[in-house]
Amino acid sequence: MIQAPKRVSVLIGDDEPMIREALREVLEAEPDIEVVAVAEDVDETILLAAQHAPTVAIIDVRMPNGGGARAAREIRSQSPGTRIMAFSAYGDNGIVDEMVRAGVSEYLLKGTSNAAIVAAVRRIAAA
Repeated sequence: MIQAPKRVSVLIGDDEPMIREALREVLEAEPDIEVVAVAEDVDETILLAAQHAPTVAIIDVRMPNGGGARAAREIRSQSPGTRIMAFSAYGDNGIVDEMVRAGVSEYLLKGTSNAAIVAAVRRIAAA
């Protein structure tokens, strides 16, 4: 019997409603990806990660209530199996280094193609 490929569950944490909706639409168009929760600030992102234990959490670097580095550290603590991808408009090395130290597996800049976003989610889910 052939097994269906495992679905990748995703949490989106971003304070911009348009970004949250765009990411949700792009990801849910894929048959193997399911968005299980969407958050608009750090506290909600951490809470939903603990509740859903998603395969991948996509988080913005600059969100209310502590920022992406705090979210990444807390997610790693409360949902250790969740892989974290930063999705940000800010690409300077200091921010990227801080996010990597906080536990981010991948860092994508906003404006990255939809195909590259989907590929990154699949890549870190499989890692």
